[in-house]
Amino acid sequence: MFQPTSFERQPATEDLDRSAGFTLIEILVALAVAAICLAAIGSLMAGNIRGSGRIVQHIALVETMREVETGLPDRASLSTGTLTGDMHGQAWSVDSAPFAGDAGNPRAARIWTPQTISVTVQSPSGGVLHLETIRLVKGAGAR
Repeated sequence: MFQPTSFERQPATEDLDRSAGFTLIEILVALAVAAICLAAIGSLMAGNIRGSGRIVQHIALVETMREVETGLPDRASLSTGTLTGDMHGQAWSVDSAPFAGDAGNPRAARIWTPQTISVTVQSPSGGVLHLETIRLVKGAGAR
């Protein structure tokens, strides 16, 4: 007949000892994944810091450019030639020359003479900002 078999229970400590914890390979894989993630985050942060430094440098160049433009002499006082200087630790130069183009209206050319104004600002680290514009100066035939 049917006789139930007896089940022998193994002590609980044997099962726990075999399945408890992580293997060495699992730990190494987890450390490698964490290291890759940290390296990617570090690279991203370094790029952001460099980018913000460039933005700060560009803003300083633009502000110096604005101050140089604001300080330019009026139309009658600005003569052809080069002005140079240093402002906020940045070198600047302003070159003014007669406009090389042909005036379309000879009557207007007697009243107004176009001048090319070229402003350059350079930071100590080597960043350069350059602006070219045209300024009208009253000619000799103006009243």
